[in-house]
Amino acid sequence: MFATGIENSYPTIEGGRVRQDEMAKCRHYDFWARDFDLVRHLGVSFLRYGPPIHTTWTAPDRYDWSFADETFAGLRDRDLTPIVDLCHFGVPDWIGDFQNPDFPEQFARYAGEFARRFPWVQLYTPVNEMYICALFSAKYGWWNEQLTTDRGFVTALKHITKANVLAMQAILAVRPDAIFIQSESSEYFHADSPAAIARAEFLNEVRFLSLDLNYGHRVGSEMYEYLMDNGMTRDEYHFFLDQQVKHHCIMGNDYYVTNEHLVRLDGNTEASGEIFGYSVITNQYASRYNLPIMHTETNVSQGERGDEAVRWLRKEWANVLRVRNDGLPIVGFTWYSLTDQVDWDSALRENNGRVNPLGLFDLDRNIRPVGEAYKKLIADWKDVLPTQSVVLTVPIFPPRDQEGEAARKMRDQARVTHETRDAAYRKGANP
Repeated sequence: MFATGIENSYPTIEGGRVRQDEMAKCRHYDFWARDFDLVRHLGVSFLRYGPPIHTTWTAPDRYDWSFADETFAGLRDRDLTPIVDLCHFGVPDWIGDFQNPDFPEQFARYAGEFARRFPWVQLYTPVNEMYICALFSAKYGWWNEQLTTDRGFVTALKHITKANVLAMQAILAVRPDAIFIQSESSEYFHADSPAAIARAEFLNEVRFLSLDLNYGHRVGSEMYEYLMDNGMTRDEYHFFLDQQVKHHCIMGNDYYVTNEHLVRLDGNTEASGEIFGYSVITNQYASRYNLPIMHTETNVSQGERGDEAVRWLRKEWANVLRVRNDGLPIVGFTWYSLTDQVDWDSALRENNGRVNPLGLFDLDRNIRPVGEAYKKLIADWKDVLPTQSVVLTVPIFPPRDQEGEAARKMRDQARVTHETRDAAYRKGANP
């Protein structure tokens, strides 16, 4: 699955007064049809994409589907398979922020309504980068609620992750063969000195919390105490342990040069640059969760010489092949995003309008060298990998085949399996 994405972040800053809408900054609202044509030009079949939540979800159980109707019809007409990103770093103004305990159930209803309106969609990322969303919003104080406490972080994390789980359940009720790709940042913390080892080890457990909760993976004693000390209840924790959605999931790992960190003696962190790299860190996540893997995000600036992004693409692709050759079931790769982005040099903390040359195309929709390199990579490898890979094939049908007999049979089989598992779970059995 070779993929790219349309950046659709929309967190708020400055106490909620400013919304950082990347679709607006990158002029996707004006050029969405052209953007979809550029995806096809690259030879890409999968697009990480979602409607802007803040203009689509207008009130509880009220929706404005006008933009989604138009754009998703455009995707279907071009036979592009969307990986639908329903919540990307922000919520509508009316719901407030991620501290709101009503968010999980309300968001699940939104996800279910989306699935009913677009029943041909099979792939979803209900909530993008749950760990980063909670961290930047409620621990670093950068976005949305702009808190800087452990309690704020744990509250945001439990609400965000519960929203993701409930959304998966709501979508499965409509589309029982849905597949969920958890695009999550893959992090690592390196101790700068022996005295920093304990803090680094703690942070290396915190990095797993969103996926631990999402997949019902029991946390260690230190993380359990951390969650309990910062507002999670035993019942809330056991909610996550009792879920049965992991078998519908692909673990998406995002990796950037900023994903590794140096932990100082005082406990503060700074970027370390690439030390381990994607393949080493992904192996750590894979051994914890035992799920199929997808490299769901990467990019780097084109740079002054103009070839830095091309060299990074080659490096990340080599890491993907390394993971594959290790025998792990890696099913896809993504350069994110299609076009340059705006204000990511400040992690969207500042509304400067500064263009960051990170895309396959610039904001005038001219292809960059990395776009040409990605197009060639896809052409070279798309027919080789299926015949040489020992890993699984994901049961996905493109939009043109969604109404075919094979796709209908798969949905019917998935529905029976889902109902059987659900009935067994309600009886207290082990499915």
